[in-house]
Amino acid sequence: MKTLLAGGLLVVGVLGGVVGAAVGMVLAGAVWPVLGVMTAGAVCGVAVGCGLPVWGARRVAGWPGWLPAVVCGVVAVGYGAAVLWPGERAVPGRADAYWELPTGSRLAYRLTPAQGPARPEPVLRLHGGPGTPGEAADGLDEALSRAGYQVYSYDQLGSGDSPRPADLSGYTVQRQVDDLEAIRERLGAPRMVLIGASWGGTLAAEYLAAHPEHVARVVFTSPGALWTPEYTDEQAGQLWDRLTPEQRARVDALGGNGLRVPLWSLLMGIDPAQAHALLPDDQADALMEQLLAVSGSAATCRPGAAAELPVKTPGAYANQLIAEDLRHRPDPRPALRAVHVPALVLRGECDYKHWEVTREYRDTLPGAQLLYVPGAGHAIAVDRPAEYRAAVLAFLTGTPLPGTPYTGTEDPAKP
Repeated sequence: MKTLLAGGLLVVGVLGGVVGAAVGMVLAGAVWPVLGVMTAGAVCGVAVGCGLPVWGARRVAGWPGWLPAVVCGVVAVGYGAAVLWPGERAVPGRADAYWELPTGSRLAYRLTPAQGPARPEPVLRLHGGPGTPGEAADGLDEALSRAGYQVYSYDQLGSGDSPRPADLSGYTVQRQVDDLEAIRERLGAPRMVLIGASWGGTLAAEYLAAHPEHVARVVFTSPGALWTPEYTDEQAGQLWDRLTPEQRARVDALGGNGLRVPLWSLLMGIDPAQAHALLPDDQADALMEQLLAVSGSAATCRPGAAAELPVKTPGAYANQLIAEDLRHRPDPRPALRAVHVPALVLRGECDYKHWEVTREYRDTLPGAQLLYVPGAGHAIAVDRPAEYRAAVLAFLTGTPLPGTPYTGTEDPAKP
């Protein structure tokens, strides 16, 4: 009976050590979110959660006095290997040019200068994600350059080649809007042309609601929700909806079988500063890079195909924290209903975003046109690059669109 009781206490000690380590780490991080402090908290948690039950087991069964130290040491080492062992690292590239903005942001950008006399309004490309720049690889910058536009493609705060800030408080929608306004002032442009893809479309709408007088024309390419609180994830549509079973299995396997990623996910909802200490930018970015490599083709009309999206090093914290901030934004639609800026909305046939998300842009913005692109997914420029360039170029230069704008209320992809 004593042996059975001692064995039970030993099991409780092992499990209690793991739980104690996690609790100790979180409590220590709440005081000071630094990995060294959090590690010390985990050690204390192991000592309490494991040490007491194993000490009791030793007393009951008469086992050697060194047993608690050995068992708890093994638990501590195992926890450290499962949670603290560094993962792969992703390193942002080095851009040729950066904007140092009064908002505090340092943003990498690329200018594709106009060929011939430049038009008065520069074009600003707003990438998706949040945190996944790369649309400049679609050839649109060069096409617009030939039409006389100065084209700027920039990596938003903490994304792509832009540095990752140590302070996570800048990852808000308002900071993105303020950065865009600071860029306009830096360029000395009374008005700009905005081309926003996915989340970039949402950002373009937010900027348009705040500064309509500074926008000449706007293109929304497969835009995200106009106002996120209006939709649940299921109502808006998720990339997950289009993953193949093989892709879903590979996504589930990311991060291995350790405790690090589950604990990181938990901390992101409790205290992002602790999550950031546990999984620094380079490692979080690498994890997101792997996720995009597995699931990226689901944004096209060929989910599961070996197609790669042209994305730079993604910004994981930009992605997570800006997406969360979107859930708390005030509704921009009342302001947008009074904005009379020419707008084009582009929708792919197999976009994973639900039809109502796209249609709301057309129905909210006075005079907006919606162009349906057959054979294209969420990443229209990947599936139909020539058609994408032709549509944007025609809209910006005032020539007839390569297709009839869709005016119906039902999803054109449905029979």
